[in-house]
Amino acid sequence: MYGKSSKSVLVFFCLVLMASLIAACGGSSSGKPAPSESNSGGSAAPQESDNGSGTENGPLSLEDWGKKIAEKHKGTEIKLAFASHPSTDAFQKMTKSFEELTGIKVRWEVMEQTYLKNKQLMDITAKTGTYDVLMVDNFWNDEYISKNVATPLNSYLDDSSLTPEWFDYDDIVPAYRNMFAKQDGTVYGIPTAGETRFIAYRKDLFEKYDKQPPKTMDEYLELAKFFNGKEEGLYGVAMRAQRGIHFASGLMSIMYNFSDGILNQKTGEITMNDPSMVQALQFYVDLLQNAPPDVASYTHEEAVSAFMSGKVAMWLDATAIAPWILDPKKSKVYDKVGFMPTPEGPAGRASALAGWTMAISEQSKNKDAAWAFIVYMNSKLSSKEYIQHGGVLVRTSQFEDPELAGDDVMYPVVLEALKDANALMERGVSWVPPHEKLGQMLDRVGYYGSMALSNEMTVADAAEKAQKELEDIVKE
Repeated sequence: MYGKSSKSVLVFFCLVLMASLIAACGGSSSGKPAPSESNSGGSAAPQESDNGSGTENGPLSLEDWGKKIAEKHKGTEIKLAFASHPSTDAFQKMTKSFEELTGIKVRWEVMEQTYLKNKQLMDITAKTGTYDVLMVDNFWNDEYISKNVATPLNSYLDDSSLTPEWFDYDDIVPAYRNMFAKQDGTVYGIPTAGETRFIAYRKDLFEKYDKQPPKTMDEYLELAKFFNGKEEGLYGVAMRAQRGIHFASGLMSIMYNFSDGILNQKTGEITMNDPSMVQALQFYVDLLQNAPPDVASYTHEEAVSAFMSGKVAMWLDATAIAPWILDPKKSKVYDKVGFMPTPEGPAGRASALAGWTMAISEQSKNKDAAWAFIVYMNSKLSSKEYIQHGGVLVRTSQFEDPELAGDDVMYPVVLEALKDANALMERGVSWVPPHEKLGQMLDRVGYYGSMALSNEMTVADAAEKAQKELEDIVKE
């Protein structure tokens, strides 16, 4: 599998997502970046091949675009509200070159994602206009659209003076740009970190004890129990389980392999107490019994940190976070890791299709400068530098580039996981349930799920109580 050519990988990816990429290949004439770093540690601006003189009769070059932006916005300061994430790390490393090119000053505010959402919504509600560029989880899309949090971007994308040819919007993987960045033809964000979910496991431990990676959910639980306490300080799994939305997000990593989720997406009926959903919750609680004792405090950051520290045998979470695991500066197990798709469950194979976008706050007073930042950071021209700094693949050209994807142990498994995400869509189920009150719903699911984890109530009681609260939420 790892010996596939880049062309084969792209073809497979196309089949996985069942989307035509013909249009996405149309922007290749703008050339590919050849990034470099300065001796001071800052990023050099991406280099481009000859794509025109930059006159009114030809494509706008990076240099000419930068001059036009500087003429209008030099000295402008934009403020960003972003989550702690590998993509954020990469964009921060690229910021110096953007500032030098455009004269725009960038102020970063990076925080855990629950605080991020609260601060973004408070800014909108208070109409203070504190933030210009928002990092938005696709879980929040329906709520954000209903509350007018983000500015529609179609007019920016259609203006070649603001969005040059080398940005190449059509090169973004169609499933990402159409499924969690757009609604009813209106674009609200630019995908920055598309993701599915998969398992990372300690190859050295599996080889030491002659174990194979799990193919089914039953095997996953059996292995978690086997490794839990097998060695001093060793635990079976690490996953999200902090009370509230993080527990619910962790549950979503496995629940579609047991059921169609917490609501019927055709009728809107709440299905939290459906036997298949109760089975999923019971499985998750049983699985977490084999995690570190402080797992009830874990967000995605604590879960991946536990795995990277070497004290956990398996981890199931977002592919977008996995670059941290492979980073020698962050991870003690970077050279001991294997990856595999989420195991099959009673309902079949399933996996996530989710991610993050960059959006412009509707309250921003510097929308054009904010868009310039989004264009530079997310362009095809900058995409290789972004990935080399630890960013997350969202573009067809990135999957096609053998230098980026050809020899990476992670990417072929990402493609397999995306195939499972597509299988879920073929069942008629969206991994992120489409409801504007989804955040409230997941918070209550995670609240009662965590109470079952701490033995404050049974799983059956937790499912019934969550059922009633979710029914009340959707009736409001």
